[in-house]
Amino acid sequence: METDKAQVVVIGGGATGTGILRDLALRGIPAILVEQGDLAHGTSSRFHGLLHSGARYAVKDKEAARECIEENMILRRIAPNCVELTGGLFVQLPEDDPQYADQWITACTEAGISCAEADVQELIKKNPVLSPNVTRAFKVPDCAVDGFRILWGNVNSARRYGARVLTYHRVSAIHQSNGRVTGVELINQLNGQKRSIECEMVINAAGPWGGEVAAMAGLEVNVIKDKGTLVAYNHRLMNMVVNRLRPPGDGDIFVPHGTITILGTTSTTVDDPGCTKPGRDEVLALIKIGQEMVPELESYRLIRAFAGVRPLYQAGNATGGRSVTRNFALLDHQQRDGLAGMVSIVGGKFTTFRLMAEKTVDLVAGKLGVNAPCRTAREPLMAPVSEELLERGKKVFGVPGARKAAERLGDSFAQVVEQVEKNPDKGRILCECEVVSLAEIEHAAHSGDSFTLGDIRRKTRMGMGTCQGTFCSYRTLGALSGYPQFAGNHREYLTKFLQKRWKGMRPVLWGQQLREAQLSTGIYCTLFAMERMR
Repeated sequence: METDKAQVVVIGGGATGTGILRDLALRGIPAILVEQGDLAHGTSSRFHGLLHSGARYAVKDKEAARECIEENMILRRIAPNCVELTGGLFVQLPEDDPQYADQWITACTEAGISCAEADVQELIKKNPVLSPNVTRAFKVPDCAVDGFRILWGNVNSARRYGARVLTYHRVSAIHQSNGRVTGVELINQLNGQKRSIECEMVINAAGPWGGEVAAMAGLEVNVIKDKGTLVAYNHRLMNMVVNRLRPPGDGDIFVPHGTITILGTTSTTVDDPGCTKPGRDEVLALIKIGQEMVPELESYRLIRAFAGVRPLYQAGNATGGRSVTRNFALLDHQQRDGLAGMVSIVGGKFTTFRLMAEKTVDLVAGKLGVNAPCRTAREPLMAPVSEELLERGKKVFGVPGARKAAERLGDSFAQVVEQVEKNPDKGRILCECEVVSLAEIEHAAHSGDSFTLGDIRRKTRMGMGTCQGTFCSYRTLGALSGYPQFAGNHREYLTKFLQKRWKGMRPVLWGQQLREAQLSTGIYCTLFAMERMR
């Protein structure tokens, strides 16, 4: 069994885990992050993509609201290529309690969140999809954020300072000696090989799996697994995030992302942290509620539904739901349980991941005798793409392709542009929906941590557009057939990828999306002799 060493092991490859890895690296603390799947395969990519202003929580969760607005402003500054400054709206309908609006305005002011009342008629003129029955509306500093880019920005930044990442490695044991953690044992999910890492500290940032990870060390951490289902429309219905001005509930947020819009979410307590299958009934319920803000919602095309599990935390025996705080808790297991060398970070939101990482590393650094201050609020995730480089990119990718590639690739954009300048064929577009080139696909395959088409998708957005992989999946696999990790059973690669796309399409199979699914089935059953997807 292979043995490695690091001062700190971080368990969990979501926003919080990768944020912690970056913070550790910037403070000069040697660390390895381990993740049972690919980075961003869990909760951090299964949310509505809203960078909260905090206004949603201002009334019931003031501390979470203040943290959200502060982190919102920090992420705008350090990760501008990951954030779209859409702005946000809170709209009130006739059936909503007018007294709540007054309470909400006061709470936003107390939390430091700007909320300027908008002219309703002018607002509806600019956003004609909104209900003409809106009675009041307020502008807030909500934004849209790309979870994939944030995570890879964290990891690439951490790697520049010497941090390491092991994807597809599941923790199977946490070793202890004399009341102190001494290391972890891992199983490679791809080949079954075992591996151990000796360390001084283990940070449990496993999100919905946080309770299971803690149990390996004989600890109890009450992580409430709260499933939220969302739907994605194949239209940019509005240019601003739109929230319902009432206490948080199901189906009350619309978030524009590029050319699509995401509507969410539901809230259901589940037992399985991997419970990410959206249900048709949940989808229909979301649409029904969403129609109150967007009356013609049924006439717009849905491309998929998806679900994620929120890792909520509340001390005691809370059962879950929207009553549980969206704040986070940092658990020092030496102080709490008598086990030195282990901490858990639970709860919180994507918007506050950087703050969660800072507080966690402050605690860990103190235990390790490291006095270096946190720099993650000041140092950009990646260097901005220069206008000169962007112009070079436009010549090989075209204007839309260059802008999208620059946003996705960040620091690696120059390398990919140079490849296409030397070999123009690498500028060929394999995914028209998301304008993903062969050069980007190959760059993702070269990264060393891409083993499936799903991994390529998360790095490039290939297969995330209108056709949901119908055309780009087989093109991509053909282009990658010379890579050792993609030289196996091609039919198996395609089947796994398309089944996961099908999982999200199945709950919305009506109208145009049903016709699209029939076309996809026909292509793969006829041309590739694949069985019908079930």
